[in-house]
Formats: sequence, C-alpha cells, structure tokens
Amino acid sequence: MEKRVLFRSAWLPWLLIAPQMAIILVFFFWPASQAIVQSVQMEDAFGTSTEFVGLENFKTLFEDPAYIDSFKITALFSVLVAGIGIALSLMLAVFADRILRGGLFYKTFLIIPYAVAPAIAGVLWVFMFSPSIGVVAYALNRMGIAWNHVLNSDQALTLIVIAAVWKQISYNFLFFLAGLQSIPKALIEAAAIDGAGPLRRFFTIQFPLLSPTTFFLVVINVVYAFFDTFAIVHATTEGGPGRDTAILVYKVWHDGFRALDLGGSAAQSVVLMVIVVALTVIQFRYVEKKVQY
Repeated sequence: MEKRVLFRSAWLPWLLIAPQMAIILVFFFWPASQAIVQSVQMEDAFGTSTEFVGLENFKTLFEDPAYIDSFKITALFSVLVAGIGIALSLMLAVFADRILRGGLFYKTFLIIPYAVAPAIAGVLWVFMFSPSIGVVAYALNRMGIAWNHVLNSDQALTLIVIAAVWKQISYNFLFFLAGLQSIPKALIEAAAIDGAGPLRRFFTIQFPLLSPTTFFLVVINVVYAFFDTFAIVHATTEGGPGRDTAILVYKVWHDGFRALDLGGSAAQSVVLMVIVVALTVIQFRYVEKKVQY
C-alpha cells in the first residue's frame, strides 16, 4: 500500500520547502531568466547601452568555428570524465568494501580529494605535470614521453581530465561504497557457496543491484563535467594551448569577462543550460528504464 504523510496544517508543507525553493529561485531561476534576456540583446562592455537583436547572438554563435570546436571538446571531455570517474570509483569502492584491516584509513584517504577546492586541485596537478619542475613530467620524460601540456593539445586535455576525475572521485566513491554495503551479504555468501567466483558475483549480483546508484552518478557526473570544471580548466590550461581545451563553460566566462561580449556570452550560457537539461531529460527518459529498483 502507498504510504502518505498527512499534515494537520495546509501551509506547513509549503513552509518546510520554502528555504529550498528560495535558494532555487534566487540562484537558478533568476540568473537563468537574466541570461535569457541578455542573450537577445547587444550590450556594450559597461552596460550603458542596450539594443534588442533577437536571435542574432545565437546565429553568430553557431557560425563561429571556435564555438563548434568547443562543442566537440566538451563532448569528449564529459564522456572521459564521467566514464573514467565512475569506473575508477566503482573499482575503489569494491576494494574498500572487502578490506578488513585498515579499512577506515583507506576510506578516509579516498574521501580527502572532495574537501579540496577545484582551483586548488587544478594547481596541484599543474605543478606535478609542469614541464620544468613537475615530478610526474620528469618521470614521463625519463620513460621517453616528452610531456609539455603547454604546447601539446592532447596532453593538455589529458591533464584536465585527470584533475577533474581526481576531484570528483571521492563523491562517486562514497555513493558506490554505501550502495555496496546496503547489499545483503546473504546473497553474496549464497553465490559463493554455489561456486560463483568474485567476478561472477560482482557482475551478476552486485553491479545489477547498484544500477540506481550508477544511474544517479551518471547524471551527476555529466552535470559536473559541463558546469563544475571551470576552475580546474582555468587553473591548469586556461583553455590552451590556443583554445584546444576551452570547454563550453570556460568559453562562456572567456567571451563574457575577457572579450566583453556580454550578449554572446549570455547566449552561450543559455545553450549550455539547454544542453544539460536535455541530456538529463534523455537520461531519465531512456536510461532509467534499464535501472532495477
């Protein structure tokens, strides 16, 4: 039977959700509405004169080869960050779930990256991969790999993917570990008694039961790759070399605050918002059907 909570007062439920609704209105709907208004206008750098131009900003946007290239870079970047981050976090969570001694230290150690600010994470990795003083770059050079992300576009993309995955890995790890620990141990023990090995137990019992957690993390990681990686890109490559790592969210900032194209930057933010909303809807519409609750 469906369980429902009955409130004696009609206004109490609205009062309980009022703080969250206020946050959503102030920090999402209001900025989004402002971006939509600015996207159909042309403003000077100081905002002293405004002219309505309709969809001209969007037309100029999609005729710009640099913006199309940014689309391709963002698509590749988001797939790599979400795919590698989820796979690596799941592997670490499986190992942590099996550790008997020192498990608390291991789990605490894996949670630490979540407390690091994105800009700090970017600075840490750019120091380690610095062509002149970086320890990782030095080791790669000793192995015959000439590392210089300042000049090599593929290496620059690799660097921001590594930094972004490392920053998000703790978040994914926590959810996967909680999901693994919620699986009844009797199911695992019964499969082991029947002769199923560790890999078979994982792919036939544990992984299917983790599908709600995996689906949730796919949605969160896609949003993270599109929106929350600006500070990492800015601290590591600044969109370079050239504009080869200028993902969409970084290009919004660059065109708005450096190029002072306020209308074009607002149009880019609207397009980015539509893309993320569309991807989320598609995931809930089609991918969620395969989730086993």
